[in-house]
Amino acid sequence: MKKILCFGDSNTFGFIPESGKRYDKTVRWTGVLQNLLKNKYQITEAGCNNRTAFVDNPAGLEQTGYKILPKYIEKDYFDVIILAIGINDLQLFFNPSLKEFETGMQKFIDIAKQLSPDSKLILVCPPKLDLNGINNGIFHFQFDEISVEKSLHLPKIYKTLSVKNGCIFVDLNGIAEVSPLDGLHFSSEN
Repeated sequence: MKKILCFGDSNTFGFIPESGKRYDKTVRWTGVLQNLLKNKYQITEAGCNNRTAFVDNPAGLEQTGYKILPKYIEKDYFDVIILAIGINDLQLFFNPSLKEFETGMQKFIDIAKQLSPDSKLILVCPPKLDLNGINNGIFHFQFDEISVEKSLHLPKIYKTLSVKNGCIFVDLNGIAEVSPLDGLHFSSEN
């Protein structure tokens, strides 16, 4: 059976903006994907709240994407690796420039390619942050107007990286929107 690794942040984990709990497996996008693919693929969920891609996250190893990704890839072979990550790197504590963001994401992609050169990589661009939701939600201490503004530039960066690295590019902008409750996470419909 072919295997897919879904590696990402809290939206891959299934964070519920209304309660802070986790969506049921049938609601999380990884579970929806499993259902759509029936029994043709085995899905490995590897989402984590507050996970960054390339920034050393003071929350720990599990939250630092480039450090924990190898542990998943070394355990198993995956035909497809979906990288749905990056928005947490825009937190105001980290504040990377757009160039630093692109360089950091390239290093993150390089790790995946190096450790699993035969896997097909899918790079997923997160939807833009919602300023109103950020300002009025529980994550206002982590993101600010600059974070929101930078999130508008991610589709171009992710597309450039996808072309450069031979990844399949998926832009969630226009497909899914973040909840107005916190400006960061998906509603169950999205």
